[in-house]
Amino acid sequence: MSSLDLLMDGPRAQAAFLLKAVFAGEWSITAEDEVPLTVIAIARGEAVFTGCEGPQEVAAGDVIVCRGPATYVIADSADRPADIRILPGQVCIDTNGALLAEELALGVRTWGNSRSPEATVMLIGTYERETSVGSLLLSRLPTSVVLRGFDTAVLDLLSTELVREEAGQAALLDRLLDVLAVKAVREVLADSPALPADDAVAAVLRAMEQHPELPWTVAGLGEQVGLSRAALARRFTEQVGEPPLAYLTRWRLALAADLLVGTDLTLSAIAARVGYANPFALSAAFKRVHGTSPTSYRSRHVA
Repeated sequence: MSSLDLLMDGPRAQAAFLLKAVFAGEWSITAEDEVPLTVIAIARGEAVFTGCEGPQEVAAGDVIVCRGPATYVIADSADRPADIRILPGQVCIDTNGALLAEELALGVRTWGNSRSPEATVMLIGTYERETSVGSLLLSRLPTSVVLRGFDTAVLDLLSTELVREEAGQAALLDRLLDVLAVKAVREVLADSPALPADDAVAAVLRAMEQHPELPWTVAGLGEQVGLSRAALARRFTEQVGEPPLAYLTRWRLALAADLLVGTDLTLSAIAARVGYANPFALSAAFKRVHGTSPTSYRSRHVA
């Protein structure tokens, strides 16, 4: 599987939080919800988004991708004082702490301060949960990025379906958010690859991620890319931030955590799939990192 396939198998929407936000006049929203991933599509009008790169003007057809837990602001102008705060759990308050959910309700999954046909319309989808693999791969993306001239067909369909109430609507909206997120993240990765700039390190990273079951050694990985053990260890640590086998252990245990929660595979089968000789070796490594046994982890997260 490619990194994108693995990534999007992580933050897959499930009863995700989606809404159509409609604002006019003077307004400012500060998001402090700390969710793993947020996708904001500007369906109509214009606004100013302030993320990791400072204020950026956005307009209809633009899509913003934000990676939590970083805070961001979207407003009618860059210097507008905050008047709405979004807290964890999608709790909406004003600057005095008063709840705003009912005051700003405009209809089915629609929220804002105006019904004007000239108001700015934003389609907002947030992934409240992520998998262990999703977390590891999302960490390679920029904290926030603005994509210009996005696919209008996806935005039009999501805009239409957001305000409908029919059987299966929640599941449909989850899948539409997934489509939007996959297309957006794919575009982000095209300009800002999730792999290191060093081709040899990228190849090693890709090999370990795609085949964690193999008995990798630093020397063996180095042979694959024409580097000595010492050279690969140095370059990998410089690019990734940790030695090759330390990253491999984190990757294997992230996969194991997701397989425990997302499948009914036995511990022996999971151990074989992620590169451990037996379930006892996997259990020992898993407990060192997660502080609990694989069995307890599965019981707690599947319940």
